[in-house]
Amino acid sequence: MTTHDYTTVARVGELAPDSMKRIVVGGRRLLLAFANGRYHAVDEMCSHEDSSLYLGCIQDGRIKCSLHGSRFDLSSGEALDEPADTPIRVYPLRIEGDEIQVAIDT
Repeated sequence: MTTHDYTTVARVGELAPDSMKRIVVGGRRLLLAFANGRYHAVDEMCSHEDSSLYLGCIQDGRIKCSLHGSRFDLSSGEALDEPADTPIRVYPLRIEGDEIQVAIDT
C-alpha cells in the first residue's frame, strides 16, 4: 500500500506566477512551480539529458528545458516535444492553511 508523508516546502504566495524554486523532499531534488494559478511539484532534472529544468522557463502550464528545448506538462509530466520522450515525475501536493506540502511515496 502506498502512503504519503507530506513535507512543507513553501508558503502560499511565496512564488510569483510562472516561477519555480528548487526543493528537496525525501532526499529527492524537485521543483515547486506556480503556473496558471496552481502549484506543481515535479522532478528537477529533464528526462532527456539530466539537465536541470530550473534553468528553463515556465509558460502556459509547461516547463521548458534550456538544454534542447523539450517541454513538459506540469500537471501530468508528459513530454510534449522531442528530443525528450519520457515524462518527468509529478508528486502529490496539497495546501494546508498557507503551507504548500509535497509528498514522496513511501
